[in-house]
Parts: sequence; C-alpha cells; structure tokens
Amino acid sequence: MRPHTPAWVAHGRPIWFTFPVQQTFSPFLQRRKSTRGLSTAKAGASVYSHDRAVERISTSVREFYDRKQKFRIFHGSTNSTRQSTVTHKNIVDTSSLSHVLEVNTEKQTALVEPNVPMDRLVEETIKYGLVPPVVMEFPGITVGGGYAGTSGESSSFKHGFFNRTINYIEMVLADGEVVRCSENEKPDLFHGAAGAVGSLGVTTLVELQLRQAKKYVETVYHPVSSVAEAIEKIEKVTMDPELDYVDGILYSKTQGAVITGRMTDIPNQNARVQRFSDAKDPWFYLHVQDAITKRSGPTTEMIPMAEYLFRYDRGGFWVGALAFDYFKMPFNDYTRWWLDDFVHTRMMYTALHASGQSKKCIIQDLALPFSTAEQFVDYTDKVFGIYPLWLCPLRQSQLPTMHPHVNEMEADGHSLKPMLNIGLWGFGPPQPDDFVQANRDLERKLRALGGMKWLYAQTYYAEDEFWQMYDRKWYDALREKYNATSLPSVYEKVKVDVNAEKLAMNAPLGSSLVGTWPFSGLYGIKKAIDSGAYLQARTSAWRSIGEGDRFGINR
Repeated sequence: MRPHTPAWVAHGRPIWFTFPVQQTFSPFLQRRKSTRGLSTAKAGASVYSHDRAVERISTSVREFYDRKQKFRIFHGSTNSTRQSTVTHKNIVDTSSLSHVLEVNTEKQTALVEPNVPMDRLVEETIKYGLVPPVVMEFPGITVGGGYAGTSGESSSFKHGFFNRTINYIEMVLADGEVVRCSENEKPDLFHGAAGAVGSLGVTTLVELQLRQAKKYVETVYHPVSSVAEAIEKIEKVTMDPELDYVDGILYSKTQGAVITGRMTDIPNQNARVQRFSDAKDPWFYLHVQDAITKRSGPTTEMIPMAEYLFRYDRGGFWVGALAFDYFKMPFNDYTRWWLDDFVHTRMMYTALHASGQSKKCIIQDLALPFSTAEQFVDYTDKVFGIYPLWLCPLRQSQLPTMHPHVNEMEADGHSLKPMLNIGLWGFGPPQPDDFVQANRDLERKLRALGGMKWLYAQTYYAEDEFWQMYDRKWYDALREKYNATSLPSVYEKVKVDVNAEKLAMNAPLGSSLVGTWPFSGLYGIKKAIDSGAYLQARTSAWRSIGEGDRFGINR
C-alpha cells in the first residue's frame, strides 16, 4: 500500500498548475521585535502557536540558566551518526516547532520552524513554484539541523553551505532571551552559530531564501576512469554558470562518474525521464554505475525536480547495502524492492542507533583541498578499501567558522578556494581497539593533508588537538558575549568517550542475546518501527511527490 494522494493535488492535477505562481501577499503583520509575522489570516494562528511555544522554551531555558545547569535539546529526530547522549534529564523539548509558517512568493522566502524536514519544506515551497537553493539529500534532515550543523550538498559549489541561504534566525539564548540574528542584527552570532551544533543558543525560527523551481533537472553522468580525472572534471564543471548541481561517485580508483544537473522546464527530447522514488525504481548510485558501464560517453536523463533532490534517500546513498551485508541477505532488484520501506534514511538512521551498529561504522564526511584530495583517496583505498566514495565540491564559509575549512587562497590572496567533500561510509575494523585506532589515524592523515571533518560523526580528537583546528578565542568570546557558557561546548557535544565506545562495541545493548548477530539488527528495526520512523519513511512527502503525475509527467 502506497501513501494516499497528497492534499495539494487538486482534481487529479497538481496545485502547481492551479495556483498562480505569483500569489499576492499582504504586508507582513508586526509582532514582537524578535521576528516578523505572517502575511495570511490562516497563518495568524500559527504565529500565535509559535510565539507560545517559544515562550515555553524561553522560560525552560531561563530556569536552567538560573540553576546554573547545562541542558540539551530534544528535537524529535536526528540524522547524525553520533550516538545520542540525550536522557530525560535536563532536556528542553523543541519538537513542536515543526511547521512551515509562510511562503512569500513576492520576496521568494519561507518562514520555517527548525524541525521542518526537507521533504515537507520542498512539498510546501514547490506549490508556489519555488525551491530552496540548497536542499539536503536526505528528506528527514531538518532546517534547524542544516543551520546548526554543516550541510553541503550538490548545489553548494554555487550557493555555499545551507546556512548561507538563510536571511535571519530567531534564537533563544542560554539565559532565555529571545533575539533575532542576521547579517545586520547580531551578525557575529548569526555567523558563529552556523555549524556550532547548538552550543550558542536554541534556534526557533528561520527565514529561508527560495528560488524559482523547474519541472526537471537535466542530469548528465560523465564517466571517469581515475581519481585524478574525477577531481579535474569536477573542478572544470563547477566553472560552468549554467549548472545548478555537481557531485561525483567513485566506485573504485578506476571507475567513477561526475554528475551535473541543470534545472529546466523543457524536457530534452533525446533523454528519458527517470525517477527514483518508487520501490521498483533503481537506487540512484546503482543506476549511475549501470549507465556509465553501458556507455563510454556521457548519459543524459530528465529527473523530476523533487526526485532529483532526494535521489539518494533510498539506500542512504549506498549505506543501505551494509544492512544486506549484516543480515547476510542477497542484494538484488527483488530484495531491494521487497525491503524498500526499511532502506529509506529515516528508518535506517533510527535502526542504526538502536542496534548499536553506528558504533561499528566509519561514516565520515571529510573536506580537503582539491590539491590533496587524490592523496587522501589513495590513503583510504589502502587502509579501508571502502567504496563507493562521494565527491561534492563546496564553497567555503568566511573565517573564522565552525564549519570545516581549508586554508587555500585564490590568486587574489583574499578569497578562499573551493574544497572537496569526500564521503567515506562503511564498516570499520571489527575489533574495538582497531576501530578506534583507524579513526585516529584517519583524523591525523586528514590534518596532514590540510583537511577537516564534519562534526556529525564520531570525533576522537583530544581537546587541545580539536582547538588547533578552530579559532577558540573567537568561539569562547561569542560564548561569553551571549551568555552561552552554561551550554555544552562544541567539543563537549561531539567528543567520543573512547573507553565507553569500546565497551559499547562489545555489548552495544547491554545484553548477551540482544547485543549479538542478528538480534541487534532485528532490535534496531523494531525500535525504528516503534519510534514512528517506519511510518515517517512510508509517508515521506517526496515519495508522494514521486507518485503519479506530480509535474504532469506520467510514469
């Protein structure tokens, strides 16, 4: 049974065709100074509900501040591969902040609460012919997570990290004060909190930039036969102003694809329409490999907009294949179809944590200068042998920043050069000591090559080593200025307790039966179903978008 027809499809035709794209909005309503109101009467109730929720959060935060107690945030979901340390003690619950409050077609902006996931965001904006410039590839990643974390996607070579597409945020500071931050209001906090994993305050509202959406992404798979060729090709295509998306996949040192995308309303008559949302559709990375294997030259396909944005959801890029390895199951078209509901990212992340298997995987995103990226792939090939690898070119954020960054400058001596994200995702060494050592060696090699890692995953740096990579003086000054010293610091939130990690790898669930194969995996699936992740995956908006005639294009 597939999800029902979404409410935004009217009389068998998407609202895209029944709504005027340039819908008229009345002027913004004025409310408290910290943020703006909404432009429709219906949205007024949402504003009121939002304000009441923020007042409750502010009061709760203030109480912790007065008691000099640190607290953590419960968002309701995660796409981090760090095991959560949240308990029911000292928690501020922000899970109710999960609504798109406004889409303003005149300004091309969306007013969004932080726990809105990407698929629901796109579902709302695309009704008006608009889409965010940077959309995280996994539908369950939230707007707040994109700001507080590091989110670089296939459009980030042009637009930068996700936070660079935000006009302003509303934030509850650690002392309970509600403030608004932008390039003009508290710009130091606006910039510093991006990538600081919530260590400077609690984000409660975001105004996002939008751009005109198109019906398709004309996608081209360019085959490459070496790592050097892949890197050179990526550098070249990112200079093309006509392209909207660029990423790459390395299947080995001698086979890969550079993938380019251009938004368009006009289908290429010589290219087929390809989708990835239905259980019978191929997983994207397997489809690309099949395309470059069958043809020696580039292959062009027309992918409907929303399906392109979330093309990696089924299989979680290729991490979902690890589940088949774990359960010793055949990996083929039939088994992928049969188990489709279990290999969407919402389901996979929840099961990964609950099973304890996240502690056994090396799931890292690593930013490197283009000049040393090939050396890094040589290293991972010899030490880990993990393939495929994801390649994603990125515009750097201005320094100082808590985002990954590399210190290579353009010829002008002022602009930072682009960097290359390499996604390394697979099982690590099975023995706890070897696993920790492999991660430590990876971190050292990365630093030696001028690179940095994302902070969503396991971080084994000692504290002094960690702060050699970031501007601690700048960060600590922000913490002092905005009364955030009562919050856990970035390092406190991302560090790994090595001894606890080793114990957990040996007995991840504290039970001799449940902690062994295959029971830990089955337990993870059960917990994911119990948590609602299974239902969320089945009713994901992008799966509904992919059903039938979303853009007037029949299957």
